[in-house]
Parts: sequence; C-alpha cells; structure tokens
Amino acid sequence: MKTSAFVYPWDVNGDPEAARRIAELGVQQVTLASAYHSTRALTPRHPSHRIVTAEHASVLYPPGERWQGRTLRPYEAGDWAPGDAFGAAASALGEAGLEVHTWVVLAHNSRMGAEHPDTSVVNAYGDRYPWAPCIAQPATRAYLVDLAAEAAVRPGARGTELESCGWYGLAHLHAHDKTGGVGLGDAAQYLMSLCFCGSCREGYTGAGLGPDALAASVRAALEPVWRGETAPDVPLDKLLDAELLAATREFRSSVSRALQEETVAAVRAAAPAGFQVLLHADPVAYHCGANAGVDPAHILGVADGVVVPCTGGADLIAPFAAEGAGAAVLAANFTVVSGMGGAPARLRADAARAAELGATELRLYHAGLASDTDLELVRAALR
Repeated sequence: MKTSAFVYPWDVNGDPEAARRIAELGVQQVTLASAYHSTRALTPRHPSHRIVTAEHASVLYPPGERWQGRTLRPYEAGDWAPGDAFGAAASALGEAGLEVHTWVVLAHNSRMGAEHPDTSVVNAYGDRYPWAPCIAQPATRAYLVDLAAEAAVRPGARGTELESCGWYGLAHLHAHDKTGGVGLGDAAQYLMSLCFCGSCREGYTGAGLGPDALAASVRAALEPVWRGETAPDVPLDKLLDAELLAATREFRSSVSRALQEETVAAVRAAAPAGFQVLLHADPVAYHCGANAGVDPAHILGVADGVVVPCTGGADLIAPFAAEGAGAAVLAANFTVVSGMGGAPARLRADAARAAELGATELRLYHAGLASDTDLELVRAALR
C-alpha cells in the first residue's frame, strides 16, 4: 500500500539528515504542511532545537498578490518557519526520492477569530469560538477557498490533503483546555457546535426555523447534560426535537457540501493536470473538526478520495468503501506516536485490517513528532 508520513517544514529545514531518515522509513510520499494552525511541537532529532512554537495559524510560504487589500488574509509564519519554509523542505524531500503533497488546514484559525471576531462560530448561549471560522459566512468562505487554492498548489507538490474543510465546533484542544468537567457525547457536542452568527441565523430562517426559538430549544436540550442526568451516548433525537434536528442538519450539510465543492474546484483550477485532491473526512456528516463530516457518496464524487482517522480502529473506512469507491483513494490515517495515543507496534495488523475494510493507502501521523523507537517500529512494519 502506498504510504505517506505527515511532516512539518521545521522537521526538515536545518536538519541535513531528516529527508533521508524519512525516506528510509519505507514511505513513498510525505504530506508536508503548507498552511497550519498554531501549535507547540516536539522535534526530537533536530540538531538545532527540540521545541517549535508556532504562535498562530499561518502559511509556511510567502503569500501571493491575491491577498492585497483584503481584510481576511493569511498570516505569515514567524521565526518558526521563515521565508519559503515549505519550498525548502519540499526540495530536500524530493531530492530524497519522496513524492510531496501539501497539507492545508482551513477552518481552524484562532488568530483570525481574535482579530476578526465576527468571523467565528457563535453557540446557542452567545459564546464565540475564536478557533472556529463560520463557513456559512460568504467572506470567510471566500477566504478559505482562496487559501486552499494557493496553499495546496505549491511548487514541487503533486497533490494536496485538505484538513478541516467543513464545520469546526466546540471540540478543539485549546490552550490549557478545561472543558472536560462535563462529559459531552456526540449529541451534546453537536448542539454545542451549532452556530448562531448572523449568516447562520439567516440560513435557519430560510430553512423555516426561527433562530431565537431554535437557540432556546438547544439550551433547553442541554440542561440535563449540565446536570449530569444524561449518558454521553444519548442519541441526538433524544435531546432535540426530531424536526428541528433534521432541519439544522440539512442546513449545515448544504453549507459544508457547497464549501467542499467550491474548494476542490478552486484547487483543481489552479493545479496542473493529474494533481490529486483529498479531504480529511469523517463519514458522519454532522461531525465537526479537523476531519470534516461528509456524506461519503457526495464527497467521493467531488474529490479524488479521503483521509480517514483510524487510530481508534479502521471501521470509519467502511462507509466510504461501501460507496463503490472505484479509483478513489481511501487512506487510513494512523497515529504512530506512542506518546500521543498511537500504537506503532500494531501498525502492520492495523494496516491489514484497514485494507480488509477497503483502504487503499496509509497515512502515518507523524514522522517529525515520533521517537526513534516509534520510527523503528514503523520501519519494521513497512518492511
């Protein structure tokens, strides 16, 4: 199976051994970040540093002229990825014989939310989520589409993987996160991720919903959750009226489908022939986050395939395979950093199970963050 490892430019730049070391894992491809969110990352083998602090979401290359005069525009990286950090890393990785694809994070940007608060998701209580741009807002969507087209199609790249190309919501490991005091299952996460910004209120109205009444219904539905009276696995339709639930899901699905279609079209318009476009995806359409909730049948008719989170088990591959994926790429994404919940010692068995369920490729998160021991286990599994 073709295998790609996720990598940051700062894992490679300044380390003359990095590209060779990654190639010797047995991977054929790297998925190299070109637009990424804020993070604090370990670099356990770099000769010049051990911790990289990316202070805010940024592009890891010089942004182009398309952004001149625009209010919403990408931020350039600071000293954690100066200049054309992506280009330098891509060149070194290519020279090591690796195929380079871009890794583009879209609807996840805390700095934009802080500087332009009106762009953020607003929950039913009026709280803003600065890390989550609302994809129903026309200006925000235009920014995301143009960012995807520019950040995806970098010199030396033969494809892209688009992360968070859909709704973002409550679930996010924010700085010193303290949101775990009440266990929020799937249903409560959904209700806490419903947006009530001006654009979404207009959307609810167009769908025949009164936004104020809907917000009140959401708050009422969450009351037993705050009191600890509901189990985390309570079904959505046991919290919120079925008709309201169906209407909200239809509105949000239509918005995310439109964003995904427009984004993939923009990338393809900017890219050379044969450029591969994949989405990080979750087959449960109402899910929010880095792996955007999608309708498997729809997304496989839009993109060239999907990257599916499989660290907890490969079952999420099955709904995509059930659509008769054909030539589509179904990439099973496994965390191989043991300190982050990964199981590199189990990679061979996990990959075999994913293949049984229909996976055609593997993704390994993350070649730069893993220890030498983890990487040796990966090397052995891929052999």
